Amino acid sequence: MNPVRKQRLLIIVGALAGVALATGLLLYAISENLNLFYTPQQVAEGEAPLGQRMRVGGLVVEGSVRRDQDTLENQFDLTDGIGTFTVYYTGILPDLFREGQGIVANGTLVSTTRFEATEVLAKHDEQYMPPEVMEALQRAGHPAASEPGPEPEEGVSY
Repeated sequence: MNPVRKQRLLIIVGALAGVALATGLLLYAISENLNLFYTPQQVAEGEAPLGQRMRVGGLVVEGSVRRDQDTLENQFDLTDGIGTFTVYYTGILPDLFREGQGIVANGTLVSTTRFEATEVLAKHDEQYMPPEVMEALQRAGHPAASEPGPEPEEGVSY
């Protein structure tokens, strides 16, 4: 093989290997940072993968909030009217957190009945409910989803 052709072939093979490596690293990074949303019904039915980071949302069940007096450990049940599971959270709950309200929690699903949250987000006014939670409640036929609230104020993120 001609030395010039051999050099060009090595450059092309090296470039292709670099592109393949960059693509592989990009896909790995994207898969590690996916944070999918699941409803309580999907969690209870086993559709949500165990041990993976995710977002879950629903309504806090009335009378289900349990707080440890000595630590910042909190437990509460989350439902969409069909499925229910328990959320465990260590930390200070948001000021707007209360029973019967829609919330979104970020964390890891340990089992179909236990979700360990790293962050709990409560709605920011009396009427607004996150779109994902509203859709989940509507699919479940929950009465809290009958009246959609106003859209969030511009510049306010959830």
